[in-house]
Amino acid sequence: MSDAGLSKARLGRMHDVMAGYAKRGDIPGLVTLVSRRGEVHVDAIGRKSLDADDPVLRDTIFRIASLSKPITAAAAMILVEECKLRLDDAVDGWLPELSSRRVMKRLDGPIDDTVPARRPISVRDLLTFRLGIGVVLAEPDTYPIQKAMTELLDEGPPNPDHKPTPDEWIRRLGTLPLVHQPGESWMYNTGSDVLGS
Repeated sequence: MSDAGLSKARLGRMHDVMAGYAKRGDIPGLVTLVSRRGEVHVDAIGRKSLDADDPVLRDTIFRIASLSKPITAAAAMILVEECKLRLDDAVDGWLPELSSRRVMKRLDGPIDDTVPARRPISVRDLLTFRLGIGVVLAEPDTYPIQKAMTELLDEGPPNPDHKPTPDEWIRRLGTLPLVHQPGESWMYNTGSDVLGS
């Protein structure tokens, strides 16, 4: 990368990775934007929906839910860019509540039937929702871990206006076992809640 602008090779790699999501049908389309020192690169890829041929354009309007997630991720990536965080850093030093994790042997098993985590949770795990715990996409109370999460975490992320406080929420989260080994499987939500705390 030069002092003045963007690397054409890196922009090409980013395009290939992002285009792969659309080609595989993971998403219909997307728009990326990178800005550095006054130079702006925008790349519109794919189409507006999986069952339509309308291409995504630079000014396509997208519905976005869970807005705190991309904002939290952008803040974390600024810290990565400033070398204050590294993607593969363990979070143990900042969040000791999440160190020395235990992992459930089976999702449908008791929450105390665990094995040690093979490695610590990393910043990358939080950003990709692969920290090992999150929303279990099943009917409520299907699994014991769902009931424990509801009871301990008050059914949602920390909110300074309500109990538990973010510090208390992280402490409670740290008492729960992980459902998967860190980095092993995607689970919605909790990674960004931890980053935002």
